[in-house]
Amino acid sequence: MLKMLLLFLMLAGKAGAQSTSWITIDQAWRLAEKNYPLTARRRLLERTREFTVANAAKAWLPQFSLNGQATVQSDVTSFPAKLPIAGFSLPQYSKDQYRAYAEVDQVLYDGGMIRQQRLNAVVGEEIDQKGLEVDLYALRDRVDQLYFGALLLEQEVRQNSLLQADILNGIDQAQAFVDNGTAAPSALDELNAQLLGADQQRIQQEASWDAYLKMLSLLINLPVDRKTILCTPPGIVPTDRIVRPELEWYELQKRSFDLQDAIANASLRPRLSLFLQGGYGRPALNMLSNDFEWYYLGGIRLSWSLSGLYTRKNERRLSELGRRNLEVAEVTFLLNTRLSLQQDTVQIRACSQLLQSDARIIVLRTSVKHAAYAQFAEGVISAHDYLVQVDAEDQARELYVLHQIQSWQALYGYQYHSGNQR
Repeated sequence: MLKMLLLFLMLAGKAGAQSTSWITIDQAWRLAEKNYPLTARRRLLERTREFTVANAAKAWLPQFSLNGQATVQSDVTSFPAKLPIAGFSLPQYSKDQYRAYAEVDQVLYDGGMIRQQRLNAVVGEEIDQKGLEVDLYALRDRVDQLYFGALLLEQEVRQNSLLQADILNGIDQAQAFVDNGTAAPSALDELNAQLLGADQQRIQQEASWDAYLKMLSLLINLPVDRKTILCTPPGIVPTDRIVRPELEWYELQKRSFDLQDAIANASLRPRLSLFLQGGYGRPALNMLSNDFEWYYLGGIRLSWSLSGLYTRKNERRLSELGRRNLEVAEVTFLLNTRLSLQQDTVQIRACSQLLQSDARIIVLRTSVKHAAYAQFAEGVISAHDYLVQVDAEDQARELYVLHQIQSWQALYGYQYHSGNQR
């Protein structure tokens, strides 16, 4: 009767908790990603990309510059002899010269440099965003560990309640025997000691349960306690297709190397632009005048820097080495992922077989326990013999709970390692 009362109180408590709050593992994933501080980088990366692309595009706008210089020369232009013309004197040039001017330059052709820089900014932001996604995806494994850990401890606390109910039934029966003088008080002491040990186990289990719930609460930024129902994860069908975000990150890195090559090639092409320059100085454009004058000039400017040819060969080699290093990293990642998937597959199969045998063992252990209780009530066996069967059934149920949680963890671990948890 006491056992039924404990079960009723436990189920009533869970039913009452349904009106309080509940959470699924999918919700826990989303909340953890939403509230993780690293998520704030996503918008910052987007803004950085916008500004970088906008700055690269502004290279097509007219470019203005202001310049000035003052120089002193060791010599100036002079004439070797006086011209034999009456009334005409040769000018005397100053050795100090001054010039201040403004220039506007409009690019007509840049060899594709501006376009490649814009593409590089876009791909760079995509790489950073994908790297952020990789970091956030790893967060799901932490959520799984806390979620399934809390579920396991919840089931262990529930099983502990059943164990204590069985012991209390034995205590009631032993007390009756002691009162009637048909059993020694030591039988009752053994049962009470077993009950205290079970209660100590409950205290440890509840402490660990609270710790897991608090860590989960901190991770998802949502109040979670014993009244919160952690919903049983839905059944999933594992798939062997690997779609991890790391693979997309590797592909973007490869594209980045291609863009770096394109930028290097663009830097070797000529640059054509229109320019207009206006200024004030001495001398101006009239080299025969020693006065300060205004001037302007404009035209088409062609510039072609070939200094990059010295390092282009080594740059190609460095780029190729970077690609090879990336390929090695990708192959290593795929190998480790397949090893994890193989381990998960073995665990899933083992848990499935164990759960089947666990179910049969529980039926048998329960039957033996009921028979032992009946024998104990009739005084055929001792309290110690009864406790042996109670412990045996308790261990069988605990193993079933453990294998059930391990089965869920293996299934969701498989989904996590394959990338199909997204």
